[in-house]
Amino acid sequence: MEHNYARPQQQLLAWHETMEVHELVAFQSIGLMTLKKAYREITDPELKKLYRQAMNGLSKNISELLRFYPMAPKPDRYNGNRNDHLPFYSGDLLGLAKTSVRNYAIAITETATPALRNVLTQQLLRAIDTHANIYKYMYEKGYYPSYNLNKLLKNDVNIANKALSEPI
Repeated sequence: MEHNYARPQQQLLAWHETMEVHELVAFQSIGLMTLKKAYREITDPELKKLYRQAMNGLSKNISELLRFYPMAPKPDRYNGNRNDHLPFYSGDLLGLAKTSVRNYAIAITETATPALRNVLTQQLLRAIDTHANIYKYMYEKGYYPSYNLNKLLKNDVNIANKALSEPI
């Protein structure tokens, strides 16, 4: 169902909108590549159908979101391109770490047993450290240029295009 909020068309996205689109494209692109790699190993026809459905949905989502990239703020453009898969693997690991942090935080709020809460808190702190180490690695290698919006968005477009073109 489409909504029309009578908002005037804008030429540029706001910074916060750009960052939300970035997070969605990066997460879904890595997810799509992961699904495509796993799909090759699946033999159950019903599960293959579910994977295909998920891959089609992610592909559509990514393609729709990429249309907003030209509307992102543009101080200066970055034209670098990568051919190796290290950004993908490190991004996949970062996504796992980020999800772990979120999951631990949620689990702690559901915990009534103090001993379990203490264990989960220690695991949360380790997950935060792991996330920080992965982020530092990615930042230093140029895989996650979080302080340079143009490089960040260019990286998103590159990985999204790789995910969309990755064979099944």
